[in-house]
Amino acid sequence: MESLHILLVYNGKIPTPKYGGTSRVVWYLGKELVKMGHRVSMLVAAGSACDFAEVIAYDPDRPLAGQIPESVDLVHSHIPVWEPLPKPYMITRHGNSTIDRDFDINTTFLSRDHAARFGSEVFVNNGLGLEEYGKPRFDVERKYVHFLGKAAWKVKNLKGCISIAREAGMPLRVLGGYRINLKMGLRITLSPRVRFEGMVDGDRKNRLINGSRALLFPVRWHEPMGLAVLESLYFGCPVFGTPYGALPDIVTPEFGFLSNKKSELVSALEHLDGYDRKKCHEYICDNFASIHMARNFLPLFEKILNGEQLNPRPPRVVATGGPRLLPFLEE
Repeated sequence: MESLHILLVYNGKIPTPKYGGTSRVVWYLGKELVKMGHRVSMLVAAGSACDFAEVIAYDPDRPLAGQIPESVDLVHSHIPVWEPLPKPYMITRHGNSTIDRDFDINTTFLSRDHAARFGSEVFVNNGLGLEEYGKPRFDVERKYVHFLGKAAWKVKNLKGCISIAREAGMPLRVLGGYRINLKMGLRITLSPRVRFEGMVDGDRKNRLINGSRALLFPVRWHEPMGLAVLESLYFGCPVFGTPYGALPDIVTPEFGFLSNKKSELVSALEHLDGYDRKKCHEYICDNFASIHMARNFLPLFEKILNGEQLNPRPPRVVATGGPRLLPFLEE
């Protein structure tokens, strides 16, 4: 593909000041596209900075169409677009939705399951910018398991995570919040073996994950495909979670264990030392690096530039009903 001028659109700041999965994905993608010889501009929140791409301040009060530079060949938006644009464009949907309406026909998703829940088959997996994580150390003593995500989000099931760690007799580090939000129903008796590290990022987050034996990830929603699982596996941590969303596609038996029953997850943790940490790391490097993500986007860019549509019909949430929280059996 010849060199393109690609505009990446996101309504948050880059680089993210804290743990922000979407902003990291946009950053990693832009960096890889530049390495491939493309010109990248970032239409992102005011106050952003980038050393490899032009930064343009996104104004949420103005139509997106009026903020696109004339020299742009392709717009890749990471926020919803509900208006016609003057340039060829595609959209990556990063989250779930309960909106009962058609999404743009040129919308992509993060995983096979994520796409299927919108009646689509078009997806590109997230990828990590490996150079920002350093090399994991497999010789360090690992003394605890960890939770990684927004602790206040009920769907992330911190309550279940703490319960699993307690029953397995393992200390837990919570990466993603300082305290439990009692208003959200997380009424838990804490112990000194549960340590809240807050919203960690950068070298500190990497060190904490590298010191962990495993990621506990018993989510109670269909996980689109966040970075927590990829980051943990990168540092050699097998994943013990629920079989929802993208998790079954990523966490095969060689790299962790999935169940929505607490008792089965606790039992599986007894065999934690049987996982090969180096293979977990290599699995991410070989399949989920940002270079893989960027390469997988290129055929979609080409289709858009050729005037083709990514989906045969506009994506739409297949079912907006169902339980607010997916089952997690406390037994």
